[in-house]
Amino acid sequence: MIKVVCGIIYQQDNIFICRRKEGKSLSGFWEFPGGKIEDGEKHEESLKRELMEELKMEVDVIGYFDTAIHHYQGFSIELIAYKCTLVRWEHYLSDHDRFNWVSPKVLTQWKLAPADIPLAEKLRQKAGSNI
Repeated sequence: MIKVVCGIIYQQDNIFICRRKEGKSLSGFWEFPGGKIEDGEKHEESLKRELMEELKMEVDVIGYFDTAIHHYQGFSIELIAYKCTLVRWEHYLSDHDRFNWVSPKVLTQWKLAPADIPLAEKLRQKAGSNI
């Protein structure tokens, strides 16, 4: 089981998603950004590190949101999501080729990575409430 952390990053009422670029695993799929947790690393530290490395993005981690487990062919991931607010972003993309700010109400209409779908569904269901 690979432990991965991701950010549900808010700006106003929209959530940041980005598309995996060609040549990466799951290329063409949209996801909540993040990455693998390194040994001995706290989840929030890992998330901040990964967002800075891949996006040059700084966030405030507000708190835990939910965990999704998905079994891909040959491996499984535990995707641990944290709610965040955007502090600063230089519009840099390294592992992605596109980004968008999306209303939680329509997240499930995007071609999301399979592990991200349960999180998007929960966000859609809670849209309009205080999550």
